[in-house]
Amino acid sequence: MNCIFVSDLHGNQERYKILFKIISKELPDGVFLGGDLLPNDYSLTSSMEDFIQDFIFKPIRILKKRNKITPRFFIIFGNDDPRIYEELFLRAEQNALLDYVHLKTISFLEYYVSGYSYIPPTPFHLKDWERYDVSRHVDIGAIPPEQGRRTIDVPIDTILSSTISDDLKNLSKNAPENKTIFLFHSPPYNSFLDRAALDGKMIDYAPLDSHIGSIAIQRFINKKQPYLTLHGHAHESSSITGKWKQKFGNTHSFSAAHDGPELALVRFDISNLSTATRELVTID
Repeated sequence: MNCIFVSDLHGNQERYKILFKIISKELPDGVFLGGDLLPNDYSLTSSMEDFIQDFIFKPIRILKKRNKITPRFFIIFGNDDPRIYEELFLRAEQNALLDYVHLKTISFLEYYVSGYSYIPPTPFHLKDWERYDVSRHVDIGAIPPEQGRRTIDVPIDTILSSTISDDLKNLSKNAPENKTIFLFHSPPYNSFLDRAALDGKMIDYAPLDSHIGSIAIQRFINKKQPYLTLHGHAHESSSITGKWKQKFGNTHSFSAAHDGPELALVRFDISNLSTATRELVTID
C-alpha cells in the first residue's frame, strides 16, 4: 500500500513531468496532491485550462490507458489556486479520472481520505481558500477573508460566519478518524511544519508570528488523533526546522512543502507510516 505525496508545485512544468515519470515507474496505490498546484498569471505560457489538461489530466489519462492497475489520485486546491478552476476538477472526478476530495470523505483500500483546502487568513489578496480559523481573529499583517479578491462569489454572511474549526467538526463525522488520512493544505499551528521566515519582522512595531498554521487543525489533530495528516503551504518550514514530519500522539503528520527548486516527494506505506521518506528530486 505505497503512496506518493506532493504539494505546492505552483505550476512548475518540470516538476510535473518528473512527478509523472516517477509515478509511471513506481505505480503507487495512491497519489496525494496537497494544493497550490496551478501557475500564477505571470508564469502561464498558455491558458490555465490548457495547463490543467496538459500537465495534470492528460498524464493521468495516459497512466490509466497504459496500465491495468493505476494509482488513485486524491487532489485538493491551495490558497494560490483560483477557485474558478475547481469546476474542471469536479468534472474530471465525475469522469472517474481522479478524486477531488475538498470537504469530502471517500474510501481508499481499508482506509478513508478526507480533504480540506482552507487556510487561516494571510497577507495575500486572493481569498478563495482562506477562512477564519477558530474565531474572527486576524494576525498582524494579514488581510481578513471578506477583503481581498475572489474568483467566485461567496455570500458575505458565509464568509463572516464560517471557521475552519466548524468545518473540521463536520468533516470528522464522515468516518472514524483513526482510519482516515486527512489531506490538508494548511499545516497545524506551532509545529515543525508551519514555520515561516518571519523571525524578527514587525509591522508598526508589532512582531509577526513565525508560525502560520491553523490552530483549528492543531486542536483537531491533538483531540481526534487521525491516522495520518498531510500538509503543505509553509514552503520554508523544513529548511528552518530541519523537519518534514512530526508525530502528535498516535498521529503521523507529513509535509511536502519545499522552498528549493527540487521536487519534494514524500513516499509512505499506509500500513507502516514510520518508514516514510522524503526525497528532493533534482529538476534538470
